Formats: sequence, C-alpha cells, structure tokens
Amino acid sequence: MTNTIISSASKEVIIGFDVPFVIIGERINPTGRKILAEEMSRGDFSRVERDALAQVEAGAHMLDVNAGIPLADEPAILAQTIKLVQSITDVPLSIDSSIVAALEAGLAVYQGKALVNSVTGEEERLEQVLPLIKKYGAAVIAISNDETGISEDPDVRFAIAKKIVERAADYGIPSCDVVVDPLVMPLGAVNLAGIQAMHVIRRLREELKVNTSCGASNISFGLPARGGINAAFLNMAMAAGMTSAITNPCHDETIRAVMGGDAMLGHDPHCLRWLKKYREAPAAGSEEAAARDRRDSRRRRG
Repeated sequence: MTNTIISSASKEVIIGFDVPFVIIGERINPTGRKILAEEMSRGDFSRVERDALAQVEAGAHMLDVNAGIPLADEPAILAQTIKLVQSITDVPLSIDSSIVAALEAGLAVYQGKALVNSVTGEEERLEQVLPLIKKYGAAVIAISNDETGISEDPDVRFAIAKKIVERAADYGIPSCDVVVDPLVMPLGAVNLAGIQAMHVIRRLREELKVNTSCGASNISFGLPARGGINAAFLNMAMAAGMTSAITNPCHDETIRAVMGGDAMLGHDPHCLRWLKKYREAPAAGSEEAAARDRRDSRRRRG
C-alpha cells in the first residue's frame, strides 16, 4: 500500500493506509492570530516555541509552519521559524506558504524530508513548485483546485488531483510523495460539503491510491461547538480513507476522535495506544495497585 515518508533529522513519520492517522499541528500560523503575527514580525518567537511544544505534548506527529504575515519578509521569517522549531522538537514539519520564494527558503534550511504545503492544479503553480519538490526531495500536498477555482463537483476535484499526480510524475516525483487535499468546504455554507469530501477521499484512495490530508477545521467554520463537528468529520473521513489532517491537537475531542478511529480501523492493535493514554492508574492502596507493586518487585528481583 502507499506510504508517504516524512522525516526530521532524527525522526520519521509514515502517512499511509495501514498505519495510524497522522495529526499535523496547525497552531504555528499567524493567519487570524494578530498577536502571533506581530510577535513573529519583530523577531519574537516565544509563542511559536510554546505552541510547538504544546502541540507535540498533546499528540501531534508533525507540525505545520506558516509565516504568512502581510508586508513582512516571509522567506526570512519562515526559514528562521523552521530552524527554531527544529531546534526544540524532533517531529517532521510541513512547510506552509503560498509564496514560492518562502517555500524555497524553508526547504533550504530544513533538516530531513519535508512536506510542502502546497501546490494547486494551476499551470503556473505547478511549474514553480514541482521543480522545488524534486530538487529538495520533499513530498507535497496537492490542493484539488485550479484556474477555474474550487468546484462543488467532487469528480472535478478528483480530476484535478489526478492531473497534479501525473504532472508530478513528469518531474520524477512518485505518487507516494503527493498527498492530496480534497478541499473541505464549510458545512454551514455548503450543505453537502461532508458528502462531497467523502466521495473524493474514497476515489483518491481506491483509484489514485494516494494519501490524503486537509484542513480539518474548515468543515466547522462559522458554526458553534466546532469541536463536535470536527470530531465527527475526522472519524468519517478516516473511514473513507483519509490518512492525515492539519488540525489542532490541543483540543481533546480531536485526539479522542483520531485515536478512537485508529482503534476502530485496526490501526491500534489490542487498543494499546488508547489504553496507554486513557487508562487510569489504580488508586494507591487498592488491590490492583498492590498486585502491580508485587509484579514490579518480582521483575526487579528477576
């Protein structure tokens, strides 16, 4: 089955059909975060450090890093942010920018095999980004829209994704290094957004046999109690074949949805990961605690 391998200098993450779902932490992104944008633009990365460590502690397997600040030197800030994040955590990164020069600046300093976020089906974008992916040996997120915009027809989105995969192959980039984003629309604005997404995800898995990702919180934009919608979406998307998502791991509903989904799909044998995270320690003085202490004592003597 298809495996997309992303790495830092010391750690490897596999995005694939038969392995646990990959959570890509979304918090290092100044879009919509005025204070973070102001701090990053003046060289204060203390909040970036806190967000990076908190997301990894919460369960993120990778981190998305974005430095899109209006009127700022995005290539320089993105490169600086990537070096900082890689100095304090070992998880692989997704380098996120709409500016090609910023992507190259980030790739030039990155240690390991990065995931680049992103390329679309627009000809100009394909011709600018795909050579960078090949040059640096990276993987790339392919957004299923092109010059015509975002189609509400899921089969059109699939066709655009297929085009990007084929164009990547022309540059010597294997399909396993193309992770497709089926474009999740807000459910409050597009009533069939969930159904459309599931349709594309299934076709991408079954026909193109590529891994998939998305901005999971897009589905709940504009709605109250967003965590519940996001969790429901993630479970259904995982069942349809989605293998990763850019989301907020600091929301417990998200972590529970993903880990529960992994257990249901057989990607957590004997529910060991679930048990390790959620099983309560026995109360001090209880029979279970005493039995545990006896077992530990026997192991030490042995």
